[in-house]
Amino acid sequence: MLDQIVNTIVNWLWSPVLVAFIVFCGIYFSIRTRFLQIRHIKEMARLIISGKGSDAGVSSFQALVMSLSGRIGVGNIAGTATGIAFGGPGAVFWMWVITFIGATSAFVESTLAQIYKEKQDGEYRGGPAFYIEKGLGWKWFAVIFAVATLLAMSFLMPGIQANAIADGMHNAFGIDKSITGLIVVALVGFTIFGGVKRIARVAELVVPFMAAGYLLIAIAIIVVNFGKIPEVFGLIFRSAFGAEELFGGILGSAVMWGVKRGLYANEAGQGTGAHPAAAAEVSHPAKQGLVQAFSIYLDVFLVVTSTAMMILFTNQYNVINEKTGKFITENLPGLETGAGYTQAAVDTILPGFGPGFVAIALFFFAFTTIYAYYYIAETNLAYLVRGRFKGLAFLALKLVLIGSIFYGSIRTATTAWAMGDIGLGIMVWLNLIAILLLFKPASIALKDYEQQLKQGIDPVFNSSKYGIKNADFWKDGYHKSQKDKEKEIS
Repeated sequence: MLDQIVNTIVNWLWSPVLVAFIVFCGIYFSIRTRFLQIRHIKEMARLIISGKGSDAGVSSFQALVMSLSGRIGVGNIAGTATGIAFGGPGAVFWMWVITFIGATSAFVESTLAQIYKEKQDGEYRGGPAFYIEKGLGWKWFAVIFAVATLLAMSFLMPGIQANAIADGMHNAFGIDKSITGLIVVALVGFTIFGGVKRIARVAELVVPFMAAGYLLIAIAIIVVNFGKIPEVFGLIFRSAFGAEELFGGILGSAVMWGVKRGLYANEAGQGTGAHPAAAAEVSHPAKQGLVQAFSIYLDVFLVVTSTAMMILFTNQYNVINEKTGKFITENLPGLETGAGYTQAAVDTILPGFGPGFVAIALFFFAFTTIYAYYYIAETNLAYLVRGRFKGLAFLALKLVLIGSIFYGSIRTATTAWAMGDIGLGIMVWLNLIAILLLFKPASIALKDYEQQLKQGIDPVFNSSKYGIKNADFWKDGYHKSQKDKEKEIS
């Protein structure tokens, strides 16, 4: 009964209307920004390594890895496999498409998060709830988003990550899922009780390490199967447009699953990346917008694509027709969708190594994603609750998250993914409406940034110059405290 209700809600939220809306917003922002995702690639890469943190904010690189820790998660391994399972190889192409056009959505939401951020208890806070209230003046809409995000990030979506960790460890090492759940709870609890700075430090250390290790194995598999590159890419493109006879009957599923899993992996437009973007210490909002736009390239075109190539090169996947429930192709009899495809792919090249390696990689990917979820949930709780009850509310949030992690560890993968899709769907709908209506301030910031770049100066933003209301942090131009300046000089 519960599964039926959950699936009904998922189908309503993720109707073709939402897919069309996501694509429309991405194309609209791309045209209005003159395809900044192409024009500013070099500048994006430069900004990643520039800039320093402060007592109130994290550096651009820390904000990048915090957002990547949210993006590089189960969606990159199990999510990619699920997309192929229900959409066929063509789903990979639509993941690429939604990422390319979604880069501008990531820019807009992250730039807005910087424009309308504020300082609370010595730390920068910002995100969709903040820019909805300050930019649109719709307090009620901001509260709805904050509540929906708090529910999704603390209760619905952590279960997906925990479930993937427990599933991977059980498949690889035979560890009971409840034991894995307890271990993850203990490790997550240690970090989240340390605050945002500890989360940023852990992400800064773990994310580059885990991504590099995963990519090395992917490259090894690609090298071994180098001769299959034309064949696999041909399969992807033919399947994406219904030209592959075997998968011609699931063209709609290829598009739908490609967009849904692509968005789940890159998070562009759903508002999650905007939260760590607001925490960055930068002299101009567009700087962090460009960094966050580049982050979804790193996520999808490197990690997601590597997963897809491993699976398709080795032919370790099944494809299921959702309407009939029958297999179109069954290369792995009896294996459910998810990380098992990737484990089997690695095992074909490195026998006995695949299950363990993918389980460990999945552990790190999902583990850091849970950190990101907590930070996003905390930011929205900080928006909703202020004053003397704030400390108690934060404690309750930590306990709910920990409970969600353990519960997700022992639930079935299907239920966990469906519940996550509900949380994600609500956030996407609300955030896309907001950033579409608030495009003007982000456009002003981009043009101002580009003008200053042409003058050969390091861009600095002043919201008063353009009459942007409620952008209080920037109303007198960018400034740091004297303490922060002295710290940088020393």
